[in-house]
Amino acid sequence: MSADQVSGERGVRVGAPGAQAVGLSFSELARPYEGEPGLDFVVRASNRRLRVETSVRTWDGDGLGAFLFSLAEDFRGWEGKRTWRSLEHDLSLAAEHRSGGYVHLTWGIHDRAPGEEWCFETTTVHAAGEDMRNLAADVHAFLSGAAGGVTSAGR
Repeated sequence: MSADQVSGERGVRVGAPGAQAVGLSFSELARPYEGEPGLDFVVRASNRRLRVETSVRTWDGDGLGAFLFSLAEDFRGWEGKRTWRSLEHDLSLAAEHRSGGYVHLTWGIHDRAPGEEWCFETTTVHAAGEDMRNLAADVHAFLSGAAGGVTSAGR
C-alpha cells in the first residue's frame, strides 16, 4: 500500500483501477465545529465516464472503521447482509460474504436535496481476511486524520 493523492488531498481509495470499474474515494476530512464530534468528508464514485459525489456528515465516523474491522474478523463468513449507514444517511454500506472467500461491499451514495433525491450504488469485491483488514485500517486511519490516509484496493 502507498499514500494516494485524491483530488489534491490525501484520502482513501476503494476499488480496482480501470476504465469500466467504479472506484470510490474518501477525501476532504474536516471537523466543521472545533471541539465537537461532528466529522465530515467527501465521498466520490468515479471512472472515466462517471463522477458522483456528496458530502457525508458523521458523528466521529459513525463507527465505519469498527464496522469494517468486524467484517475482517469474520473472515470465515456470515449469513445474509450486514449494514452500516452514516448519521444523515449520506453514505450506506451493505456487506455480503460470498463463496470463494470474498466480501462484496455495496456502497450507497445518497443526496437528499428537497425534491431532488437520488442514490448511486456500486459494489467492490475484497478478499476476506487480510484485504478487509487493510481496508478497515485505511478507513480508520483516514477518519482519525492519521498521516492523511492511505490507499486500499479491492478487485
